[in-house]
Amino acid sequence: MSNRYINYRKLTNSSKYYAPIRRGLKVLTHYQTPKLRNPPPAERASLSTTSHIWAYGDRFYKLAQDYYDDPEFWWVIAWYNGTPTEAQLPLGSLIAIPTDIQQALRVLGI
Repeated sequence: MSNRYINYRKLTNSSKYYAPIRRGLKVLTHYQTPKLRNPPPAERASLSTTSHIWAYGDRFYKLAQDYYDDPEFWWVIAWYNGTPTEAQLPLGSLIAIPTDIQQALRVLGI
């Protein structure tokens, strides 16, 4: 598990309701949903970025691996471009990738 949720509350759930999706596990662990702040445009614009032309086979998690050495930060690239899924990006689209992941997380309040 990633360290992303280390500071969040967790709930251990053994409800019979979840039995079909537990795949043999006795309990499920649910983590508190992080609350992201919506930074003002000036703060968002303060992030240094690099441009990327969306090509066949591109995925947010692959770009996160290339730029941040961690595919779990795919959502930062998606958030910055206002595109929740890759399906919404036509080939040839120009996207911006924040180059400093720690700075991007600070702007988001994480």
